[in-house]
Amino acid sequence: MFQISVEESFSAGHALRGYHGKCENPHGHNYKVRVTLEGAQLNSVGLLYDFAHLKQIIHGVIQAVDHKFLNDQAPFDVINPSAENIAKYFYDEASRMMREIPAGARITSITVWETDTTSATYWPEETPPARQDRAE
Repeated sequence: MFQISVEESFSAGHALRGYHGKCENPHGHNYKVRVTLEGAQLNSVGLLYDFAHLKQIIHGVIQAVDHKFLNDQAPFDVINPSAENIAKYFYDEASRMMREIPAGARITSITVWETDTTSATYWPEETPPARQDRAE
């Protein structure tokens, strides 16, 4: 099996509805997002997936949320913009935008960091979490 990851960052504000604590107030983060793909087959060039294409996809998702107040953006106008829900949103959007993936390759996880020490990871039920530790 092969595994690749790309990390990108964005800035956004949010407030957690129904939360009792500081995070119920509007505040912002410099988020980091890691997308991890896994698969057994490489393409004819020897790649699982082109890093440049993967970055384009992530930039497309980031464009919808960068420097915005997430509570005003779908789907976070309905669901809380928690790190967990942001990770699921990135998974859903990136999966929808993926193309030309070698057979059997798929996004296995998305990790979103709100800070250097706090993160949330989403992976589909059928996929175990990525076994890759965060590179500093």
